Amino acid sequence: MDPALHTAATGMQAQQTRTDVIANNLANVNTTGFKRSRAHFEDLLYQTLQGPATLGSRDTEQLPSIQVGLGTRLTSVQRIDSQGSLEQTSRPLDLAIEGEGYFEVQLPNGNTAYTRDGSLQVSDQGVLVTNQGYAIQPPIKMPKDATSITISATGVVTANGVTGAANGTQELGRIELARFANASGLESLGQNLLSATPTSGDPIRGNPTEDGNGSIAQGYLETSNVEIVTEMVDMITAQRAYEINSKAIKNSEDMSQTANSLMR
Repeated sequence: MDPALHTAATGMQAQQTRTDVIANNLANVNTTGFKRSRAHFEDLLYQTLQGPATLGSRDTEQLPSIQVGLGTRLTSVQRIDSQGSLEQTSRPLDLAIEGEGYFEVQLPNGNTAYTRDGSLQVSDQGVLVTNQGYAIQPPIKMPKDATSITISATGVVTANGVTGAANGTQELGRIELARFANASGLESLGQNLLSATPTSGDPIRGNPTEDGNGSIAQGYLETSNVEIVTEMVDMITAQRAYEINSKAIKNSEDMSQTANSLMR
């Protein structure tokens, strides 16, 4: 097989993967708390056609090796954890994290997951849960007679209009945040959820505004950090690279046909 065919094919596969990543970014441009991803590639092994050569004596100029590359491959798809813009919703149960940190939730199987999506609800049991029904940790339970809820920048949750409470207010608990030494190493689970991995390290739990954690903004949601113009430019670049690699395959095939025709 002509090495150029295989080399150009790896280039086409790389650009197809890059396009898949860009398409997912664009599809989630309106997903709350979504973080864009970027594909990384590396060159493959090189074929050495000729080793280093010396012209004349050892003291003269030495020519480098002659090497031909064999293509490229995908090494990683890295999530970019930059801050998204905060969109005001004025809904009391909409929370945005301004800075580092993730909300911690418990899945039905007992495992723990993490999210930046702070669009919370109150379950039939009065517990604060995500849109998928996963309870945030530590659990916060609303009194049935509470008329409103206030959540401070430091995560303190207070219920208002509670019968029998002093001044009608009752502190229900505090929302904690989790940080990671390498947040990009978190594994995506879908549904705006992430799970810890050996690459991300263990979660470092703490209160908002403390120990490097961000603050909580009530009545706001964090939008996706996807920039449409940047993604469109990247997609055009990937398309052009895909086209030129396909032309390299066609040219290699044409050269093979020309060589074969000489033997007829």
